[in-house]
Parts: sequence; structure tokens; C-alpha cells
Amino acid sequence: MEKLKPKLFSVMKTYSREQLIKDIVAGIIVAIIALPLSIALALASGVSPEKGLYTAIVAGFVISFLGGSRVQISGPTAAFATIVAGIVATSGMEGLVIATIMAGILLILMGVLRLGNLIRFIPYTITTGFTAGIAVTIAIGQMKDFLGLSYPAGTSPVETMEKIEAVFAHIGTINLQALIVGIVCLFILIAWPYIAKIVPGVVGKVLGSVPPSLIAVFAGIGMVSGLHMEVNTIGTLYEITNKPPTFQMPVISFDLIRGQFSNALTIAILAAVESLLSCVVSDSMIHSKHRSNMELVAQGAGNVFSALFGGIPATGAIARTAANVKNGGRSPISGMVHAVVLLLILVVFMPYAALIPMPAIAAILFMVAYNMCGWREFVYLVKTSPKSDTAVLIVTFVLTVVFDLVVAIEVGIVFAAILFMKRMSDVTQVEGWKYINDEDDPDAIELRKVPEGTLVYEISGPMFFAAADKLLKISVPESTKNLIIRMRSVNAIDATAMHNLEQLFEKCKDKNVNLILSHVNEQPMHVMQKAGFYDIVGSKNFCAHIDDAIKRAEEV
Repeated sequence: MEKLKPKLFSVMKTYSREQLIKDIVAGIIVAIIALPLSIALALASGVSPEKGLYTAIVAGFVISFLGGSRVQISGPTAAFATIVAGIVATSGMEGLVIATIMAGILLILMGVLRLGNLIRFIPYTITTGFTAGIAVTIAIGQMKDFLGLSYPAGTSPVETMEKIEAVFAHIGTINLQALIVGIVCLFILIAWPYIAKIVPGVVGKVLGSVPPSLIAVFAGIGMVSGLHMEVNTIGTLYEITNKPPTFQMPVISFDLIRGQFSNALTIAILAAVESLLSCVVSDSMIHSKHRSNMELVAQGAGNVFSALFGGIPATGAIARTAANVKNGGRSPISGMVHAVVLLLILVVFMPYAALIPMPAIAAILFMVAYNMCGWREFVYLVKTSPKSDTAVLIVTFVLTVVFDLVVAIEVGIVFAAILFMKRMSDVTQVEGWKYINDEDDPDAIELRKVPEGTLVYEISGPMFFAAADKLLKISVPESTKNLIIRMRSVNAIDATAMHNLEQLFEKCKDKNVNLILSHVNEQPMHVMQKAGFYDIVGSKNFCAHIDDAIKRAEEV
């Protein structure tokens, strides 16, 4: 069984001075990348900019220290922006703190109960659908700042559809100066990596190591401050503080806990899926293997501490984790260094964040949304997947955009589960014997002589509640003396199937028909013995092979 042991403790056994230097350099570079992203994602989540840094500092350090991955970098991510903004708008920071702490506790329980591998049971169509939906909601949410629109006092749309309506209703208030800043910053974000590739030699490598988001931020500050442009900045909309994160005891009440449970569950599932996905991606990059259950425990602890120290939900960030690996990070030390460097930046440079124009933040979030949307994979799934999977994908996407992530995940999982049960029900068959000579199957019927008054039915596939009703459709004519149920292809049954099997036995008993079961596999046999069905039917009527069952029918 996978150990609940942080990777840090395993890595330190063979840690070297050379690797320490590489981890420190990687940690510093990742911190520079995380700085503008943490601020932008905090604003997209409807909270003040420093809370994004609090999250990256506190959760980033705790998760790296306790995590089950060598190189995972955690902090605020775009996946949470929409749901966090909704919680803050409806329940305030008190509701968000409670939801985040509850999500953290759920994640810890998931890890302790060894549920790390169960995350794979969430269909890929659902994760693709809500990820694309989140990307669209983030982009829509930034239209106001990118265009520099002005809303009347009291107009603060929360839902995505409300934001779309507000944008169209106030499109006449567009600020051309803000739009110019946004376009320039967006151009830098798109073009910078290509420019770095064109420039040869050491200069090109240096340019390539500088995050485009940082260049865009400086360009935006230079345009607005140098040209005295009338554009909203972070400082005009938010109060900036450079105070380090401090412990804050939350207000706890039963009503808050009950009201935030569904949000907490969504945050926990989303954090688990995104974090473990990031671990899998990083494993392939460094040829390592993460400890999924320990990672869940670490993510849970990180979210609890983040909420207690003024942060928002955190999870593993694939882009920052990849940047950590590419710059030489190979141990959790790099993630811890990234958190410490961000703390120093917060204390020393945070007041200068007030100069960052809002269109620059919007441009950064547009790129975040584009990079996370996975539109190519979305289109590919629509073209190549079965219709039922395509339906799950589109329903999850639409619900995420039109309603919210909570509704999308709940409906998506239920929809996917119903479709899965329908498929399983379709492949489960209960059929009477057809005498066909099949030389390739040693267990085929091969014109076996069946005693007079004996019916043979063969069940193929798992017997569970969606298919269990097929047992009750077995017809037992008055002339029947024996009913043989051949179960060699049944690998599992559930309580509903067991109940229906008992009903079939009672029907046979009323008609004086002897029920014989052939080739009952291990799991169905265990269920039958536990239910007492084995004793009621009698051990003589449980046969290892169809030939034995036919002999038993002849005896009767």
C-alpha cells in the first residue's frame, strides 16, 4: 500500500549541495512567474490582490513540505476563480474561509482513506467540459476591465450571464485608452516567446527566461504612468497592503457549515483532480512517481492553512510546476523557496502593485483562460467520441458557463453515471440456450443433451441494479422441472441483482422447479453466501461446470 510519507523526507536522504543550488534558482524563477499570476487570479476571484500572494506563500510552502510530489508548485489557480468569486459575492469572506477549511478537511480524509486512485473515476469528458467552461467564464469576467467599461453604482454582476448582459448594456462607456493598454499587453504576452526564440545566443536565452506576464505588467505601468493615461489601476480600485499573512480565527456557525458544504465538496474534488493531474504530468517530465494519497493530505493541509492565514483555495498549478522542472527543480525545496521569495516580494514591493493597470491584469487572465481551455482537445472529443460522451462534455461545459461549477459537476457526474449504467445494462444479457456448434470454445453447448423439462439460461456481463430486472424476465413454463442459470460470464452482482435472484428462486419454488446455478464466480458466490442464498438453494445445486449442472438436472 502507498506510504503516507512526504516526498521531502525521502528526497533528503540523497540530497546534494548541487541540487540545492538548482532548487533555489528554480524557486526564485517560479516566484517571479507566480507574482503577477497570483495577483491576477485573486482579482478574478473577487478578493483583494494580496490574498493571492497569501495563498501562494502559505499553501505553497505547506503543500511542498508535506506533498507527495517532488516538484509540485501550488497556489491560486484559474480553476477556482469563478467558484471563489461566487462564494464571496453570496456569502462573503466568512463563507469562503469556511468552505476552504471544509474542503481541506475533506481532502485530508480522502488521502487518509487512500482515495487518491478513485479520482480517475471522474470521466475525462467532465474535466474537459468544466475546464473549458471555467476558461470562458474567466474571459467573460475580464471584458469590463479590458474595455474599460463603467457601470452605474450598485451594478455588480456575479453570474456569467449577468456579466454578458452588463457588457452589452454599457458597451457605450468603452475607454479607448484602457483598450489600447489591454491590446498592447495582450500582444506582448503572445509575441514575447516568439521574440525570445528569434534573438540568437545568450540574449535570447535571457529573454526566454523572463515571464511574458511580468513584461506585460511593466509595459502597462509604463504606458499609464508615463503617458498619464486615464485608466483604472489596482490602486484605484483596491487598498494595497504589504503586511505578511497573519493568523485569523474564522467565525464558525452551523448555518455556515451547512450552507457551504456543497461548495466545499466542489473545491475538494476540483483540487484533487487538478493536483493529481499536475503530479502525473510532472512525473512524466522527471521520470518519477508521486504519492497520490500523501499529495491529497498535503493539499488539504495547505488549504486549511491558506484559509486560516487570509488566503483562498489552492491547488497544484501545472504551468508553474512545469516551469519549476524546466529550470532545474527536482525536490520540494524549490517549492518552499518559491513561497519564501514571494513573502519577501510581498513585504518589500507590494505597494508598487497599486500601479498595475486593470487592462494588463485582464490581458494576463485572457492568456490564462486560453491556455487552460484546451479547445483543440474539446473539438477532438466532439468529433471522435460516442454521442453519449459528447453529450456529457457539452452539458458540463454549458452548465459551467450558464450556471456555475457546482451545478456542472453535480449534473455532469450524475449524467455520466446514468449513461454508464445504461451501457452496462445494454451489454448484460440473459438468454436461453441456442444449440450452436462452436469449435473454438471448449465450454460451448455443442448439441449437449439437456434432460426433458430443463431450461438453460446464460447470463453475460455484470448483474447490477440497472440490469437486474432482466432476471425477472426469465419465463418458467408449467412443464419445467429444472432451471439452470449459467453464470460463467458474471464477474459481479450487487444487492439488487441478489434480491431479484431470490425472487426468481421463490417463483421457481412456487412452481416446484429446481433452480441450479453453474460456474458461479468468486464475487457472486461471496454475495450469495453472505445473503444466505447458498444455503437456501442448497450446495448440491451449485455446480462448477455446465456438465455437472446437466447431471444434477438428470438426478432431479
